[in-house]
Amino acid sequence: MSPDSPTYALRKRLPGNRLGDTLFSLGMVARVPYFGTVLPLVQEMRPGYCRVISPNWFGVHNHLGTFHAIAACNLAEAAMGMLMEATTPTTHRWIPKAMNVQYLAKAKTRLTAHAELAEPIDFTAITDGVDVIVSVRICDTHGNEVVHADITTWVTPA
Repeated sequence: MSPDSPTYALRKRLPGNRLGDTLFSLGMVARVPYFGTVLPLVQEMRPGYCRVISPNWFGVHNHLGTFHAIAACNLAEAAMGMLMEATTPTTHRWIPKAMNVQYLAKAKTRLTAHAELAEPIDFTAITDGVDVIVSVRICDTHGNEVVHADITTWVTPA
């Protein structure tokens, strides 16, 4: 297997605690500033899975005072991106291609995005390009899924 992406290598070098999560998340926002609008905290990141939380603060509210749908999409993309960074070796690259989103319920609390791959990716079989779908469940603090996103990424050899 090829070496980890620089992003995932950095995450693994940081402590596996709140301080490491915070430092990594700040670095992620420095690299991708738009993610900062949801104040993301990457709590878990490994090949095939990533968990990111976002507080319920006025900066993500819609006119109803609930978590804005597009802010939830931003959170979903942050979780998907960190999953793909942890999963994709340096021999390959990825880019988001499409997002299919279902808004299931009003989100009135902090949200947690769980990005997951349905099955491992066989990078040795990717010689041209392939669509990889990352499923993202976004849940409130009660465990209710309030948003679901399926994000298609395009994966090619580097």
